[in-house]
Amino acid sequence: MATLTPTSDGLRSCSDVYSTPDSEPDRNPRHTISEVAAASGLTAHTLRWYERIGLLDPVDRSYSGQRRYSDGDLARLAFLGRLRLTGMSVADMLRYVELARRGPVTVGDRRELLVAHREEVRQKLADLHATLAVLDHKIDLYSGTAARASTPPAGTPAHDQRKQSA
Repeated sequence: MATLTPTSDGLRSCSDVYSTPDSEPDRNPRHTISEVAAASGLTAHTLRWYERIGLLDPVDRSYSGQRRYSDGDLARLAFLGRLRLTGMSVADMLRYVELARRGPVTVGDRRELLVAHREEVRQKLADLHATLAVLDHKIDLYSGTAARASTPPAGTPAHDQRKQSA
């Protein structure tokens, strides 16, 4: 069972590191795959897949062969999670990670990739706002219709009975 409580040695818990990564993360491998899965919401299978396809660098192993993730791994996972939340494809995430591995010489390319993706996200947000406006309109329309539908038409027995009981 994964523990998500702060450790007694002053180190941040796995869930704390994932939710608020440091700008200079600890590179010591100490988090188990079950802790990382619980903190990130990803399955152990997905974490192993991310490593296999190269979204994560090869993860350190304990003496018994169990994966141990560092705070740096969690910071990358948190960023990748945000990119997935915005709808970025795995292929584009891989492109970004590969550029990052090549170092500072690729900062411009990484920026271009993120700027292009930001435009896609802004368009999706605009589409969602327009869709929300349609939903609000329909809800308002049906609210008025429901109110009118609950009042029987004048001249009907139900209307006359309601009028007499009022």
